[in-house]
Amino acid sequence: MDKSERDSLFTSKIIPHLDAAYNLARWLARNEHDASDIVQDSFERAYSYFNSFSGKDGKVWILAIVRNTFYTWYRKKLVRLNVEVSEEQFDESQLSEQTPETELETNDKKQEVHAGINSLPIEFREIIILRELESLSYKEIAETVQIPIGTVMSRLARGREMLRAILVKQLNGEV
Repeated sequence: MDKSERDSLFTSKIIPHLDAAYNLARWLARNEHDASDIVQDSFERAYSYFNSFSGKDGKVWILAIVRNTFYTWYRKKLVRLNVEVSEEQFDESQLSEQTPETELETNDKKQEVHAGINSLPIEFREIIILRELESLSYKEIAETVQIPIGTVMSRLARGREMLRAILVKQLNGEV
């Protein structure tokens, strides 16, 4: 395959999933800037290894690359943080935006759900994002995360239950 054919195929099979890739990276990294970097690295990797793409499902393939890129980035970040700042605490809460009164209640609920998802352990958070926000099937999630379908179903059920418990606590003012 020549370069123009490769570019055309990459553009038609992978680029349409840029938003899904950013969405996954954003939820995993919890930061827009880091998510952009992760997606850029992921697409560079995807392009350089595009010869290994089987042509099956571009979304699953690129999301798996985004996930792997995130974990590589995350391990490096943990090492840097441990070296640079051993005892500082980080505030991961998200700042609320000012909105018109009519949208305040809806935005508050969205923030509570987003905060709840963000507080989940990463192995549950990524499964919920892939299923609920990216609408991947159990099989596609299993391929993306490289775990058995049964583990996907188990993590999804446990993640949903943990999220429900978090939201109930927020509703009751316990958080």
